[in-house]
Amino acid sequence: MSLNDTLGMALPILQAPMAGAQGSELAVAVARAGGLGALPCAMLSPLAMAKELTVIRSATSAPININFFCHAPPEPDPAAMARWHEALAPWYAEFGLDIDAVPEGPGRRPFDAAACDAIEPFRPEVVSFHFGLPEAALLERVKGWGAVVLSSATTVAEAEWLADNGADAIIVQGLEAGGHRGMFLTDELTTQVGSFALLPQVRAAVGVPLIAAGGIADARGVAAARALGADAVQVGTAFLCCPESSISAIHRRALMSEAARHTALTHLYSGRPARGIVTRLMRELGPMSDTAPAFPLATAAIAPLRAAAEALGLGDFSPLWAGQNASRCREVPAAQVIAELAKGL
Repeated sequence: MSLNDTLGMALPILQAPMAGAQGSELAVAVARAGGLGALPCAMLSPLAMAKELTVIRSATSAPININFFCHAPPEPDPAAMARWHEALAPWYAEFGLDIDAVPEGPGRRPFDAAACDAIEPFRPEVVSFHFGLPEAALLERVKGWGAVVLSSATTVAEAEWLADNGADAIIVQGLEAGGHRGMFLTDELTTQVGSFALLPQVRAAVGVPLIAAGGIADARGVAAARALGADAVQVGTAFLCCPESSISAIHRRALMSEAARHTALTHLYSGRPARGIVTRLMRELGPMSDTAPAFPLATAAIAPLRAAAEALGLGDFSPLWAGQNASRCREVPAAQVIAELAKGL
């Protein structure tokens, strides 16, 4: 059985789930165009998940991918948070903000029983994970309603682990990809390699279907990924400027400007490495700084700076997530993006 048949989609093209950048509207548009639409749930409450899934089910009968993070919430570390606040204090002073008034908040939630309870009545056809897989009991519940389970690997070792621990297919995430790295067996960034180096190595190591992700933005990228052993592709950045995405005007302008040619991995916005357009925060503090607290605790203190700068039309403190190839970021419907990608099949 082909991956298309397994996932129930017309085309082997997956829309990358992009938390904070999209909701049900983009997922529905991609699904209607024959791809596999995705709903990112890491920043949604169980109630919000149910509301979004209700919208999706009322709009299309096509299969859908529901995505979650699998991180372990960090233990409180007041000293680490104090160092983080101290590092950000000069910018707080610049914008007239009170660093002592920063609310605590996790920013992103891992997949848990409450999330599983919320989505189970909808029986999503595909459930995907970032940062590994959930605990065995939760994974068994997901598979129990017939869902196909996907997860991201950024190394051969991670792909082997996923294949051995219940992933039905693996998203091979090259270093070019925008947003959070799916790395979970190591924190060492030197292990991260590009899609064209990683994909054939993973193909030789595991027997499960593979989905290539990272740097794919047009038909030529699709064809190249397929030639290197991918059963399907996952595309994110090319959808960000579509009218169905929910990114800010600031983010849209950056993606369609020369600034999008300079991206870097940073953990300043969340505490975990993620690729985005280089911003003032990344330049002045350094994209990878020892002062950033553990994922996802960095987010709360960045939020007031982001809001203050965006009120002035600036993206200086905004997470402008983007992959290394933003060349196809255009304000066209998602269905048009799918049609152009499909030419590479």
